[in-house]
Amino acid sequence: MLSIFKKKFYLKDQLEGFIDIHNHILPGIDDGAAEVEDSLNLIHKFKEMGVSNFVATPHIMNDYYPNTPFTINAALDKLRIALEGSGISDVQVKAAAEYMMDHSFMELLEQEPLLCLHQNYVLVEMSYFQAPINLNEILFTLQTKQYKPVLAHPERYAYLHSKNLERYEDLKRRGCLFQLNILSLIGHYGSNIQKAAFALLDKGMIDLIGTDTHQERHLEKLANARLPKKRIEQVIPVIERTKELFTPAFS
Repeated sequence: MLSIFKKKFYLKDQLEGFIDIHNHILPGIDDGAAEVEDSLNLIHKFKEMGVSNFVATPHIMNDYYPNTPFTINAALDKLRIALEGSGISDVQVKAAAEYMMDHSFMELLEQEPLLCLHQNYVLVEMSYFQAPINLNEILFTLQTKQYKPVLAHPERYAYLHSKNLERYEDLKRRGCLFQLNILSLIGHYGSNIQKAAFALLDKGMIDLIGTDTHQERHLEKLANARLPKKRIEQVIPVIERTKELFTPAFS
């Protein structure tokens, strides 16, 4: 007989009413949905799991996706118009951005208000190869301008991995919130990323959670994702905290 301790539970069962604060569902502006039809298909699959509120976060990455508030809001308008004509109801999509902390990010900080997830929470990411040389300066500047940096998928930066998590602890001391990618928990990005995700959960260092959905296969994996009871119990408070923080944006 299968032991209760080995039984796994579906992650999707915890997502009813979830607000996805990290995804790439806006059409045609980054490596996510290519066309508005792709956006609608993603939203339809999200709704099957009980998710109907989204903060879309297209990349702003100078060398690859030089998006601006104008291009992002234009894509958002296109999606909203398509939603109205699609028969998909009870869906709200707002727009922010996922900012790459690269050589041009400091210039953006000085030139214009950033597109925030909600209030002053701003989603940022780093290269997967190395942290920016001026990372501490960037984090300091964000906070002096009254932004709260939310580091996307901290578990995916292999150069931060260590047994005692001291590099993560340093980022937390510098005011970073951590947003976990939910698919990291089932090994979608590899076993080392999964181990880092579990270690951060074990230490209580994860603040928020998102899907980082780019394409349908991500949602297909999420629909079938299962975790042991211990991990589900660790994830539930993070899901609830994410809902609590962002629900006012959709009221």
